Amino acid sequence: RATARLHPLPLLVGALFATYYHLLVAPAPSYYQSLFLSLGSNDTAAAHLRALTVRPHLAGTEANALAADHVVSTLSSLSFPTRVTPYEVLLSYPVGRSLSLSAPGRDATAFALVQDTYPGDPYAAASAEVVPTFLAYAASGSAAAEVVYANYGRREDYAYLASRGVNVTGKVALARYGKVYRGDIVKNARDAGAAAAVIFTDPKDYTPGKAFPDGPWMPPTGVQVGSTFKGVGDPTTPMWASSEGCERVSVAKAMSTHDMPGIPALPVSGRDGEEILRLVGGDVAPEDWQGGDGAPVYRLGPGPAVLNLTYTGNETIATIQNVISVIEGKEEPDRYVILGNHRDAWTFGAADPNSGTAALLELAQRLSKLQNKGWRPRRTIILCNWDAEEYGLIGSTEWVEENRAMLTSRTVAYLNVDVGVSGSGVDASATPQLDELLKQASKKVQNPDNGTESLYDLWMASDSSLIGRLGGGGSDYSAFVQHIGIPSVDMAIGSGYAVYHSLYDDFTWMEKYGDPMFRRHVAVASIWGLVALRLSDEEILPFNYSSYATELENGAVDINKRVLGMPVSLSPLHRSIKQFNRAVLKVDSELQALQTWKFWSPWRNNPLRVRDLNDRLMMTERAFTEWEGLSGRPWYKHMIYGPSLYNDYGAEVYPGADDAIQTAKKTNTSESWQSVQHEIHRIARVISQAALVLSGGLT
Repeated sequence: RATARLHPLPLLVGALFATYYHLLVAPAPSYYQSLFLSLGSNDTAAAHLRALTVRPHLAGTEANALAADHVVSTLSSLSFPTRVTPYEVLLSYPVGRSLSLSAPGRDATAFALVQDTYPGDPYAAASAEVVPTFLAYAASGSAAAEVVYANYGRREDYAYLASRGVNVTGKVALARYGKVYRGDIVKNARDAGAAAAVIFTDPKDYTPGKAFPDGPWMPPTGVQVGSTFKGVGDPTTPMWASSEGCERVSVAKAMSTHDMPGIPALPVSGRDGEEILRLVGGDVAPEDWQGGDGAPVYRLGPGPAVLNLTYTGNETIATIQNVISVIEGKEEPDRYVILGNHRDAWTFGAADPNSGTAALLELAQRLSKLQNKGWRPRRTIILCNWDAEEYGLIGSTEWVEENRAMLTSRTVAYLNVDVGVSGSGVDASATPQLDELLKQASKKVQNPDNGTESLYDLWMASDSSLIGRLGGGGSDYSAFVQHIGIPSVDMAIGSGYAVYHSLYDDFTWMEKYGDPMFRRHVAVASIWGLVALRLSDEEILPFNYSSYATELENGAVDINKRVLGMPVSLSPLHRSIKQFNRAVLKVDSELQALQTWKFWSPWRNNPLRVRDLNDRLMMTERAFTEWEGLSGRPWYKHMIYGPSLYNDYGAEVYPGADDAIQTAKKTNTSESWQSVQHEIHRIARVISQAALVLSGGLT
């Protein structure tokens, strides 16, 4: 039987039309990116911030559950599937505390330990709901002893006191905020033998100008509260998630670990700190230990000032609520771009963290408008609003631990905003393959303080023009980077502000000083969303590993300086970095070929090759992790970035080597230097693994 024969030309034309339809008809990702930037709304951001900060909303409280309801209702109204993921975790609240000061020939003075409201304060009534000033997880107990002044409470400060013959054992250590994490301040006091610790907000650092409400600085009675837990996640479920029915260690065991402060401790105001120091005797402290204008002379002690401190805490299992909202991807729904911000606050949380929450909700409303214009992300976008970050990054850590396998196999990047807005300037940190993307995105966003410039111009003109790294434990990127190796970013407009963690971090402060026109909120939402859109929509992931190679080399140079003359060889590290450099050159040439033959490359007709390239770009960061983790700190799996052993806020390159070198320099034994060599080999191994992943080859 005769059969009809089809001419090949129409078939070829049809195939080409189907292949390139999206190039000819569908709007390019850049169209939706420009549309997103045009949709920013100051009023929307301001309205969300006002709603979120009506009441203080500490984790585990009814007010924070209501704040979660606002987030859920907003995201659900945009037709984004949204759910609450709860966890039962160990939180800490104050039950009772007292502090009195005495000295020979002087009656004892009891401190009120209250942050004063001001005349006309619109939040005066709500301030009654603020939890009394305390340091979460401080040990319950009492101490009555002479005072020793310990400057910023760093290890080197206690070493100086020892060199001057000042005995801290059994004393109350008085230190000021400013250089290291408060948990390290208390731990260092404990390690020096102190019976208790008091931390004050020195006016020199926090009130160099007019105090709120007349200026942006900390009022005299302002107190910075916060956590002293040095671990990550729920203290009763170390290394695993607080899922329903899970295994737990006892509260007593959780509170007895080295990550807990172990001694009673309280925060006090600058006014109270100076009053204590007026009665401290002994040698005059060094010039860089002194206070500012009008402060008394700071002396080392001990005594004759005596502090009588009592603290009783309630460590209890409480419910926290993460809010998770999903915008499913069209072509690659199994690839995730995750945006995260936490919701819980020590008080009202206008800057920390709800400027970021308001930006997240404003950003989400823009994405909803893009959907109404026909946009669907290529990859899935997940919007996360974490709980209990302030206690120890708990909400995000539990979620990452519970979803570890899915997240490690599917996540492209995690984009974090904590304190979204606290002033002017740009503050950004990232894993290095995202450096270039951050810079490119910042050039597209308008400077909120100068309409003729870009955010990039503002960034380059600021003190923080360099991109920081994500080794510190300061926010919710920690579990993503340091535990499971996800490429990540942390962004903010402004860096540091005086009323941090105090009663005065409220909507009035933000409206008067942080962002009067709410343009900065729109700017941080714009760069956050633009980076997310590029990662979710572009066919080839916009990663660039060149700066990663430079970072690895710089870290090796630093180690070399510190081990000079010691029995340590860096040859394994140098070899692995050369291998990684070759992998970077290989993938760069592949990316360059794609750009050169953008429309006619054979890759375009082979989606599996595109997928392979993207997987290599995505998974290289995972290869920098090692399952055993850092020595003595097994939760931290990343061998390139992690927190300093002695400052949880501090970021270290090659943290395992840093720990080992510090120990070796202290003990100077052959075994300790062998440990340094072992850490060098461990780092070299993960860099070699990363090189193999990036190049896509096997040995």
